[in-house]
Amino acid sequence: MQEELALKVRSELFKRKMSQKELASMIGISSVYLSDIIHGRKNGPKAQEHIKHICKILNI
Repeated sequence: MQEELALKVRSELFKRKMSQKELASMIGISSVYLSDIIHGRKNGPKAQEHIKHICKILNI
């Protein structure tokens, strides 16, 4: 799941010419924390909420 999420996020960011830092800023988290969530290093309840938010923003 994490690899699939990471690929989808990377692909959407590329299409939108958007950086991870910009996405993190939209969500209100650090880019390091965003990277940890996307790559499955953080997966608690709060991270799951952020994943839902990421998917909503990027339409994935």
